[in-house]
Amino acid sequence: MGPGDILDDGFGRVQELVGEVLGGLGADQLSWQPAPGANPIGWLVWHLSRVQDSQVSEVAGTDQVWLAGGWSQRLVLPYDPAATGYGQRAEEVAAFRASAELLAGYHQAVRQATGRFLATVSADDLDRVVDRRWDPPVTLAVRLVSILADDLQHIGQAAYLKGLRQS
Repeated sequence: MGPGDILDDGFGRVQELVGEVLGGLGADQLSWQPAPGANPIGWLVWHLSRVQDSQVSEVAGTDQVWLAGGWSQRLVLPYDPAATGYGQRAEEVAAFRASAELLAGYHQAVRQATGRFLATVSADDLDRVVDRRWDPPVTLAVRLVSILADDLQHIGQAAYLKGLRQS
């Protein structure tokens, strides 16, 4: 098993959790906020998918699934097509509306693109510097683990909200 396989397993687990969290939820439940300014379940799933999409496509040198795959038109969110959720105001987050089916479809498309890239990653590739804006510069290994950690954090938040909503 190579490094790409290990990371691929991690991103596969995120996809499984996305399916579990979205299961049985309607649009109203996906946009529910436990308090003003809180991130809703659907927004969290969209955001973790957008982050994975934008950051993996950048290091892979490929187009974002969100744009190239037409997902920005299918989900019809009131955001700039380049938005990933970083820095969005509370009003923008509260405006989120999407179906579980579309969110799951987008995440699956992102997961497939991530898997294709990870299948090409060797141990030597992991040392490649992908971002020199940081000290120390960020390697591919660090970026991929960072994306995975961010995804896991957000899907955990979404799962918590689903449980809170159902209790």
